[in-house]
Parts: sequence; structure tokens; C-alpha cells
Amino acid sequence: MQSSFLDTPISYLKGIGPQRAEALQNELFIFTYKDLLSHYPFRYVDRTHFHSVREVIEDSAYYQLRGHIVEIDFVGDKRARRLVAKFRDSSGIIELVWFQGAKWMAEKLTAHTDYIVYGKASSFMGRFNMAHPEIELVTPELLVSQSTFQSVYNSTEKLKFRNLDSNGIRKCLRLLTLQLNEQTINETLSQTLIKDFNLLTRLEALKQIHFPDSRILLEKAKFRLKFEELFYVQLKLLRSNLFRHQAIQGFVFKKVGDIFNNFYKHHLPFELTNAQKRVVKEIRVDMGSGKQMSRLVQGDVGSGKTLVALLSMLLAIDNQFQSCLMAPTEILAKQHFETISELVKPLQLNVAILTGSSKTKARRELHQNLESGNIHILIGTHALIEDAVVFKNLGLVVIDEQHRFGVAQRAKLHKKNTQPPHVLIMTATPIPRTLAMTLYGDLDTSVIDELPPGRKPITTMHFMESQRLRLIGFMKEQIKLGRQVYIVYPLIQESEKMDYQNLEKGYDALLNDFPVPHYQISIVHGKLTPQQKEFEMQRFIKRETQIMVATTVIEVGVNIPNASVMVIESAERFGLSQLHQLRGRVGRGADKSYCILMTSYKLGADSKLRMETMVRTNDGFEISEVDLKLRGPGDLDGTQQSGVMDLKIADLAQDGQILQLARTAAQTILNEDPNLNETENQLLLQQLQYQGKTRSSWSKIG
Repeated sequence: MQSSFLDTPISYLKGIGPQRAEALQNELFIFTYKDLLSHYPFRYVDRTHFHSVREVIEDSAYYQLRGHIVEIDFVGDKRARRLVAKFRDSSGIIELVWFQGAKWMAEKLTAHTDYIVYGKASSFMGRFNMAHPEIELVTPELLVSQSTFQSVYNSTEKLKFRNLDSNGIRKCLRLLTLQLNEQTINETLSQTLIKDFNLLTRLEALKQIHFPDSRILLEKAKFRLKFEELFYVQLKLLRSNLFRHQAIQGFVFKKVGDIFNNFYKHHLPFELTNAQKRVVKEIRVDMGSGKQMSRLVQGDVGSGKTLVALLSMLLAIDNQFQSCLMAPTEILAKQHFETISELVKPLQLNVAILTGSSKTKARRELHQNLESGNIHILIGTHALIEDAVVFKNLGLVVIDEQHRFGVAQRAKLHKKNTQPPHVLIMTATPIPRTLAMTLYGDLDTSVIDELPPGRKPITTMHFMESQRLRLIGFMKEQIKLGRQVYIVYPLIQESEKMDYQNLEKGYDALLNDFPVPHYQISIVHGKLTPQQKEFEMQRFIKRETQIMVATTVIEVGVNIPNASVMVIESAERFGLSQLHQLRGRVGRGADKSYCILMTSYKLGADSKLRMETMVRTNDGFEISEVDLKLRGPGDLDGTQQSGVMDLKIADLAQDGQILQLARTAAQTILNEDPNLNETENQLLLQQLQYQGKTRSSWSKIG
């Protein structure tokens, strides 16, 4: 159990008081001693070495100096007014400059007094200065407490106003860590884990993470705290999965019957890949086990996830159960409905669709047929979760692109039968392995890592504005061959702040290069009504238009085999995952397909890496790993609601090895003691209960 010491309100810490406590709560969500201890440094600087002023020779480098201020003065007019202090040591003078909080700093500084300053050097008119350096009065206590590696903390302008910049936060932590001992900090990991992984105690790790005595001890403190954090995430997920398998009974699909076999032998549109066969087998085992299936199927764009889902639905029908498929958008729901209806036409099954735009009369008839069991497969949007939608015997729920639905929405589907139906979750967003282990660690996971035969790799090219004439010529060549072209823009209207191509401006320019009546252009974006979108989509599907100008509304749910060119304007505005999804809209037919990334000349390092990655590979999983490293887990689709952002110190992009160690350790413990009943494991159980955080879980949707 945690010590009550850690739950002490932050206002009780010496020097904090009500106003600073309120600022810490509002700005950094620091309410207790535990929260402050968990406000880990984001970097460390070596503060043992002092430079002389004469050694300041490099712009943008950090220097630590020791000397005294010889002059303090305000310089400049009202708006350009700044505080300038001349700082001297035995080798020379450098100016310290403050633009913000100048009046407050002037009151704080005293001339002819020794200070230690630390900051970034800047060159102006051939002379070096430091803007807003850290500055501390030299005292015997300061010199004694000078750490090998000084911690640097995130702060905010409002906190700095309360004298709680990085330096102020460090002083608070110094006061707090002086109170840490075996009585105030309880151990949270078992002695076996500490011994097996050669871990610091929690007490020592907390001291060393904030005030490290050496680089070695700092690294050991980081490892201990990261391991602990990831261990409890994995222990919770794996226990959840274990509990589900033990406690939640599932419908037993014993038969592989006539409907499944007939379709498999005579009506498959193409031979299944080995990956598809493997996943179908895993699903069959799940649904025949008597335990509720909760399985995630990951597969890149075009890998054949829908066909795997359909085969699973046919198994349900053979066992006298209904199935439903919930998609995040009406366009995608209609796409699934048309695809599945066409595939099962020879089987004389009843497939229905329900969306927000379904008419009242049609809904009434659908509700009756669904409740009587006449509908075998129901496909739809969030309309499926309405109370009026009642199944006779729902046995399988398929959720497509689940991160677009809330937990409460998925839970309603789960309750459409007295006993929870099997759940199959599909995602076309490749998920990095480390993220999958944390985000979906309580699900059984399958990966379709092959593309069906006949799907050709998409050639991706990176063009700049000077190559636009080449692009126009290439598009005309493709259209002459009978192909169609997508052009995707990040914005609908001109933005004063963003110098990017936008849909309206681009559409007008295209009319000059592709004039009517020789060419026809569709336009689709989020501001159109569903009817307008459908009209434009149908024109493109029927090949009445050769070019579709769109925003990312076409990211998912459009399957037009004749479209062979995807042009992405201002591609630097998109994340890698989104670029990959957009690219997947082409390459669906027999023709060679292309993706062209149009960017400006000025690209940052991250943007260049994104373009290079897209040109180099079509592998969605490789792309997702690069995306995770570039953006972090919080920016990837759906992870905001997953609990991933609860991580205080572990970094999923960097700490994959630690995560694997933590997961293996948790699995080993649960294999030997599933209920954590053994004396040593009681500590782990208590810690899980103490954490008590509700984490959005894709499997526990009921």
C-alpha cells in the first residue's frame, strides 16, 4: 500500500502556500506530494563545470559562469525596454538580458555580489550575451548541493510569475526529497522483481531521478521507474485478458457449415493469402472455445480484412447467429454493405444497412426483420447502437476502425444480447509493436501481413512546386489511358496563418489546366451535405468525372479500382499514418498506381523524414514505427482515450526493450499465480488496487 505521506496536499510543502499550490494544480495538475515527485525532469545539464567568459565562443551553446554583476540598467523605449546586467569574471564581461519580468529581476539582483549564471549564449553585433539565464546567488549551501547532473523541469509562464520556473520547482523537490525515507516511501515492487532485474529501491530511484549522484545512478533510476510504470500497465492488461477468458462465457460456434463451406469453395473472389488463412483459423478456434472472443485484426490497407470479417460472419450464420458490422462513417458503411452484399449474393443471405440517413419507413421494416431473425448481417454506423435496434440472436460484432468510437458507444453494442457476443475489431492503421502491447495488450491480436496476389506496390514520388507542370502532364497521360485521379488538400479555405495549398484555390487552378468540357472534376469536402457528397462520389464512381478534388474525407471508405493516381497537396501538413492511409485509396485495380507528394521547398527535418519514408516503403508497420518516433503515442489516432498518456516517464517510442521485459515479467507472475494470492504478490495486487485508474479498454466494452 502507498504511504499516506504521498497523498499530502502540495500546499503543505514549505514555501508553497495557497497561491502557488493553486498555480501548480491549474498549470501542471500537481495536487499532492506524489504528483510533484512524478513531475520528472525532461533533461539534465552538467553543472559541475564552470566556463570563463572568455570561453564563450559558440552561438546557441549553454554555458555556466561564476562571477559578479558590476552594472544593472534598463535599456530601450517602452515596447523594446529590457533589463541589461553586465556580468564579470576574471577573464571578461558578458551581458545578461531580460525582456520579460525585467522589473521583478531588477529588484532581485544586487550589484557587486557573486552569482552563478547558466544559459544559452547569443551573438549580437559581434558580442555575446545571455537572454533570460538561470541565475543563483552563490552561497555555501548552493555549492555543496551542486549536483553532477542538474535536473530541468517543464514549467509555464504563469508558474514562472510565481517564481516556479525550473529552478523554483527544483527547490521544491529538494525540500520534498529531504523528507523521503523508508517510512514515507513504501516499496511497490516485490523483492523477487528487484533482485531479478537488479533494480534500485523505489526510495533510491526517486532521489536519484531528481538529484542524481552520477550518470550511472541516473540511468538506473530511469530504468527502475520506467520498468515499474510499464510493469503495472502490462500486469493490469494481462489480468484483464485472463479474467475475460476465465469469467466471460462466449457462444460456442461448433459448426463449420454449408454456408461457410459453399462460399469458401465456390465463391471466394480470390485465393486467401497464408496470413488470411492463419487469422481465420485463429478466429475459428476462439469462437469454438466457449470463451468470448475479443480479437484485434491488424492489416494494412487492402490486405483483405473485410473478407476475413465476412468469413467470421458466415461461421456465425452457420451456427444460427446474426452478425453486425459497425463503421465510423456512412461512406465506409455503404462501402462495406455493397462489397459484402455482392460477395454473398449467391448464398441468398439477407444483408441490411442502417445509417443516420435511413428513412423512417425503411427503419421500421428493418427493425421487424432484424428482431424476427430474417436479417443475417446488419451493417451500419453508430445508428446500430440505438435502443430500437433489437436482434433476435446477435453472436458476432465486428467494429471497423474502432478508435473512432467512444467506449460507451461500443458498450451498447455489447449489450445487444443477454450473453456478450464475440467481438472482432479491425484496423487498417498499422500499430507499432510497443504501442499495440500497451494500447491493445488485453486483446488477442492477429496481423494480416500479406497483400492479396495481383496488388502491385504503389510508386510514390516527392515533387516540389517547380515540378507542377510535370505533374499536370503526368495526370493528363493517366487520364488519357482511362484512369482517374484523386487530389487531396489539407484545408478547405485560405488561412492567413498557413501558406499552404487549399482546396478552393486548387480547384480554381485545375479548371485552367483541365478545362470543361474536355475534363470533368468532382469536389468533395466536409462542408457538403451527405446528399451532395454522395452525388459527387457517384459521378466519380461512374467515371463521369476524371478528377476528384477532396479533403481527407476520402481517407477511409472509398474503393475505386480505376483511380490510379493520388496527389497529396501540402503533404508536409499530414502525419505519416494519414499519408499512408491516403495512398491506400489507389492501387486497388490491375493498373500500376502512383502517389505524388507535393510540398513546398522549405521542409523541416521531420517533414523531410516523412517524405523520404513514404517514397522508400509501402510497409505500413515500418511507417508506423517512424511515425511513433516522430510524433509520440499521444498524437497517433485514438491513443488519447487509451490511457497511454498516463505514462509519466516511460516513452513507447524509445523504451520497447523495457516494455518487453515488463510484459514478460508480468506474464510469468500470472502464469504461476493468476489471482496474485501468494504472499509476495500481495504487494502487486495492493498496488494495482491503489492505482485504481480506469483505462479505456477495447475488449472490456460491456
